[in-house]
Amino acid sequence: MGLPPYDLPLSPLRRQRYIFDVSTVPNKAEVLGAELRIVTKTSGNSRISDSDPVEIQLYSCLDQQIVYSKTLDLQESGHRPKWEVLDVWEVFRDWQSSSPGKVFCLELAAILDNSEKEVDLNVLGLHRQGKPQQKKAILVVFTRSRKRQTLFSERKEGRALMGMIRKAKERNAKLSRKRRTASSKTRHGKRHGKKSKSRCSKKPLHVNFRDLGWDDWIIAPLDYEAYHCEGVCDFPLRSHLEPTNHAIIQTLMNSMNPSHMPPSCCAPYRLSPISILYIDSGNNVVYKQYEDMVVESCGCR
Repeated sequence: MGLPPYDLPLSPLRRQRYIFDVSTVPNKAEVLGAELRIVTKTSGNSRISDSDPVEIQLYSCLDQQIVYSKTLDLQESGHRPKWEVLDVWEVFRDWQSSSPGKVFCLELAAILDNSEKEVDLNVLGLHRQGKPQQKKAILVVFTRSRKRQTLFSERKEGRALMGMIRKAKERNAKLSRKRRTASSKTRHGKRHGKKSKSRCSKKPLHVNFRDLGWDDWIIAPLDYEAYHCEGVCDFPLRSHLEPTNHAIIQTLMNSMNPSHMPPSCCAPYRLSPISILYIDSGNNVVYKQYEDMVVESCGCR
């Protein structure tokens, strides 16, 4: 009786090549860092002792020169899977400035420090056979763009936008049904007085990327607290709302003649960024900071 595929012995693996399509990294973006992240897991029946120092070596695919090395701590990880982070910023920066291509390539080898003997990469769990997508090697490039980018610009095909619209329509339909039900109950009961609106302030707004249909490309975070601004900007305007001169004039005009001039608007005054790890249109994992994602304070405008 034959063994299942995942039990078949693997041929010795001396070199592992990693090829990344980095065509989506903007040419004018300032590269702040680059990391190759790989999962290692020593085999329980290997001849390598946990005390044997194993050195990971990275080579450039172009000239086969060593560009990075790191000694693994097998005692720390034992036989459990562990993400190793290899700093490839310098080689990536040199490649970006000299190579006309859009493919970044590295080769990996491992040796025993005490004997200079090459290690079978299968023993370290660096083979591709049967490895799930979430444990495959990834290249993380940290950049700072000179221009502000929106989340929509990352999805050229517009699937994110369509997913958001579809989800919003579904939620609006549910809310409409609830409102009709509540209205029907109110008509048969006592009438409720008109609720006064609160002054302009920051209110909760929990964003879940799964609900927006964006979890097919956003890895982390899958949710965050964005907040929003709500309330009235009526006379007299409070100083903590930091109104503009125009908002002050408009509020005065509204106080004198509400039918001819609407009040100023409650809107975000200060916003802060968040960092997002996502898969871009080239199927690369990208970590980027996006501005103006969280409301810190509200004001009248």
